[in-house]
Amino acid sequence: MKIEFSKYSDGLVPAIIQDDKTGKVLMLGFMNEDALKKTEELKRVTFYSRSKKRLWTKGEESGNFLELKSIASDCDNDTLLVKAHPLGPVCHTGADTCFNEDNRQDNFILVLQEIIRQRQQQAPGNSYVAGLFQKGMNAIAQKVGEEAVELVIEAKDNNNDRFVNEAADLLFHYMILLQAKGFTVDDVLSTLKQRHKK
Repeated sequence: MKIEFSKYSDGLVPAIIQDDKTGKVLMLGFMNEDALKKTEELKRVTFYSRSKKRLWTKGEESGNFLELKSIASDCDNDTLLVKAHPLGPVCHTGADTCFNEDNRQDNFILVLQEIIRQRQQQAPGNSYVAGLFQKGMNAIAQKVGEEAVELVIEAKDNNNDRFVNEAADLLFHYMILLQAKGFTVDDVLSTLKQRHKK
């Protein structure tokens, strides 16, 4: 891959950042040759900040890094498409993309998955999720079983609010179980997609 940095007077090429799993466009930044090199070395997306006048690794202050998955150039070799895995919100507003502040709701299942992962790793003392992880696999699996039974019971009644609440409880605890087993929602979706092809 040969990028034509010289096409631009400042030597900066646009870098479109895309979520490698969802395909969602996360943000746009600019890279010079050094930023591209550092991105490839660190495996974390690094830009050249025109305001700071220096290289800037996304997440260096917030911890919301963009883990590099792949880099491709366009047909003119003057724009980059960078696929990355975001470790938290991308936008300074707290949204998962810079292109729509309300976007966090579009993929809330992924936001929730990230929250669960963080609770497992950071184990804050007041966290229900962290407490459940500390109790171990048997407690997590048992909780999923309990929520499944409660959902079945509510399915036989006509209280829609209770049914939806129990469905939410089951989904939430199922996601905790997935995390405990080292899997993600994407792993389950991949299996479903493979079955659909048959």
